[in-house]
Amino acid sequence: MSMYATLEEAIDAAREEFLADNPEMEEDEASVSQFNLQKYVMQDGDIMWQAEFLADDTDEGEILALRSGEAAQAIFDGDFDEIELRQEWLPENTLHEWDEGEFQLEPPGDSEEGKAAADEWEDDNSDSDRTDRWE
Repeated sequence: MSMYATLEEAIDAAREEFLADNPEMEEDEASVSQFNLQKYVMQDGDIMWQAEFLADDTDEGEILALRSGEAAQAIFDGDFDEIELRQEWLPENTLHEWDEGEFQLEPPGDSEEGKAAADEWEDDNSDSDRTDRWE
């Protein structure tokens, strides 16, 4: 599963992956039961997203379950508000890169680089994460 710079790209890729994994389903007839999402903060401060759709809500996904049932289907069908999804994301669920490809819930603070990164990550209202910058 890949990470994407925008939430929309992550959702589009998850939709394509779901359809590829379920070739018997047509896109307009596909039925999903669960939508999973994960937000990452990379060492350089970039925000990345990962998303997945599951056909059965009893399936275990690789990332955090965010929506199920009709809400998951609405996202699959493109009927969602990206700003609303971003605002509902709980900051404590964000994974922070502390070593290349290694993630944890808190930014590392035990090294000079880690402290500098933690200072950057502390500001959850950064321009890359703010939704009100377009208003």
